[in-house]
Amino acid sequence: MTFMLQSNWNFELVTADEVSDAHKLEVAGFPPDEAGTLSTFQSRQSQAPELFLGAFLPSRDDPTPEEAGRRLIGYTCATLSKSDKLTHASMSTHESDGTSVCIHAVLVSSEYQRRGVAVAMLQEYVARLRKANEATDTLKYARVLLIAHEEMRSLYEKAGFRWIGKSEVVHGSSPWYEFRIELADSSPVEHAEATFDNPPPGILEALQRSATRSRPNVQPFSDVQSVSEPGDGNAHTNKYDLLCPRNDCGSTILKPGVAELIHAPSVELEPAGHSPTSPLIPLEPPPTQMPWWLVKPSPMAFENIGFTRPVPQLQPSAGPKMKLLICAECDLGPLGYCVEGGTEFWLACNRVGYLE
Repeated sequence: MTFMLQSNWNFELVTADEVSDAHKLEVAGFPPDEAGTLSTFQSRQSQAPELFLGAFLPSRDDPTPEEAGRRLIGYTCATLSKSDKLTHASMSTHESDGTSVCIHAVLVSSEYQRRGVAVAMLQEYVARLRKANEATDTLKYARVLLIAHEEMRSLYEKAGFRWIGKSEVVHGSSPWYEFRIELADSSPVEHAEATFDNPPPGILEALQRSATRSRPNVQPFSDVQSVSEPGDGNAHTNKYDLLCPRNDCGSTILKPGVAELIHAPSVELEPAGHSPTSPLIPLEPPPTQMPWWLVKPSPMAFENIGFTRPVPQLQPSAGPKMKLLICAECDLGPLGYCVEGGTEFWLACNRVGYLE
């Protein structure tokens, strides 16, 4: 079973000879305190080769027979456990008769990130597990478990995983959160077919109206006369829903009354010499004062937001790492920034839309 992203992209199992290529991606993509060792990768592939899936490109766009081959650009690897949740023990020991698939890593080369590869790879991964279940009389795989940092929540939810909460696993300096998919349940497609064999009167018409409903009319900051209103104390909070400014997205980022309007120095959010992605507009050069929406005390205040890995151009010479805020639905950004592990999140007022 091969899931085609483009005519020359596919997902296939990683061979023993390709494990070192996967490990090179691991070292490049994870901090030193989180990256696995080559011997650990070799052990995972030898113990559970059917659970080590790779995303591949041909080694050349138009290879000759002598040059034919494939290039690894991403991978997902796992082992099995009898435990129904992720623990240090279930992550460190492979139990061949276990039914919980414990994913250790999901990684795509930085060159191919933000193209939907990770989500598609995870969906292919789960589809293969379901197919393996269908081929046997017993339930071979009962569930898929993984842990990730909080900023990756939107990616895994897009792939079909359910957020469970903070994990007891400690690995590296940042906290981890558990996600899962129960394979014993009916697939979403099967469930939908069973539910709508005899739909209630009017339900199909309602679904059709929903499907054809237009996106919200997103207003830019420059067109809104009054974006804030008095809140607690001397604070002024956002008067309207804050949305992704891309008209064909319009995802809700914040509900009214959540963010405080603050005038603070501008920040260089794009690398030097780069222009922001449309419809985002350039910010004033630092240290010019500009309006920001300050959101506190945690990412849970947002309706929908995504985070990048730490960004070099924002890194101070010493101190905490900085990340960029992006739309969790379409990845448009940067919309703002935050300090890793901090309690303050800054959205540029002119980089979000407004629903009056």
